[in-house]
Amino acid sequence: MTASRIAIFSDVHGNVPALEAVLADAAAAGVTEFWIVGDHAANGPRPAEVLRRLTGLPSTKIIRGNTDRYVATGDHPRVAGSVETVRTPEEIGVLLRTVAAISWTRGVITEAGFLPWLSSLPLDARTTLPDGTRVLLVHAASGTDDGSGIDPTLTDDGIRSAITGAEAELIFVGHTHKPLDRTVDGIRVINSGSVSLPATAERRACWTLLTADEHGHTAEPRRVDYDLDEVLADLHRVAHPSAVWLQQKFRSQPAR
Repeated sequence: MTASRIAIFSDVHGNVPALEAVLADAAAAGVTEFWIVGDHAANGPRPAEVLRRLTGLPSTKIIRGNTDRYVATGDHPRVAGSVETVRTPEEIGVLLRTVAAISWTRGVITEAGFLPWLSSLPLDARTTLPDGTRVLLVHAASGTDDGSGIDPTLTDDGIRSAITGAEAELIFVGHTHKPLDRTVDGIRVINSGSVSLPATAERRACWTLLTADEHGHTAEPRRVDYDLDEVLADLHRVAHPSAVWLQQKFRSQPAR
């Protein structure tokens, strides 16, 4: 039996150059299937182009992230709490910039015809590898696309709590934009990191190559360069309402 080669990634956030770099690397690695773990469109200059690319891929499992839900439903993003709970000028600024980004993204993908597709994405997806390993794809933690997610700083007890009810031996998450590979009570949790908007010093686009057959499976972290300056310039080119804020997010981590 030929081993399956699967690309797993999350948090593309409307970043076409980063996505194309990942897809090119995946093609070179012989990938034939794609599992995409949420946050596809918002907070980047090209949300419609990203969705067009993702929907054109073969053999996909695609779930929603919290920002996908914000865009699809208009729910208040919980980055800085809600309008009723923010207290400081900084929190108010973050909330307003986030709402502006979500609203702009909703307009762009509505015009492009992708709002129904985004609205239909499931919270999670499940499958079983040829060796019998049960797999769960979920953006933040078991049963949720939002919240604090599964952070590398969590204790084993913290991870145990976050995966309660997962009913899987292998879990792929996103959301925190921080790479993680931990095994707790025999359950392996992998966060590839993010394709865009990294929360660590790693500026490259991150994804995982999963190779699986009836004898077992391996998960290899992959990192690929792309033209970040082009993305930063494109935020202004498309008149993104939160361009300056997003540029600061890209640049806020120390260079590697």
